[in-house]
Amino acid sequence: AAVRVRFAPSPTGKLHLGGLRTALFNALFAAKHNGSMVLRIEDTDQSRLVAGATESLSDLLSWSGLHIDEGPMHGGEYGPYIQSERLNHYHEHVQLLVTLVLQLYEFSVKVLRAG
Repeated sequence: AAVRVRFAPSPTGKLHLGGLRTALFNALFAAKHNGSMVLRIEDTDQSRLVAGATESLSDLLSWSGLHIDEGPMHGGEYGPYIQSERLNHYHEHVQLLVTLVLQLYEFSVKVLRAG
């Protein structure tokens, strides 16, 4: 399987040094294994969002020489890359899990009654 690493900062302000270090380590690991670097924005805490922070993060990563293969500004086949835009995807999978659990429960009840 191809190596895919992700850097997932929150757009709540400026990127701090620890975050940049994490992005660097991920990018180096991806490069060593001919993988790809994914930028996913964790904007689930809507009350703390800072306008323009996503663009600032992307610009700072580019300035630092880190190449992003997939992300909000770059696209890719596994988007969307902004967490809040993935809610429909998560709801679909939660519904599937609920359906499967209910089916398992119904099957278990039938087996217990038959036994």
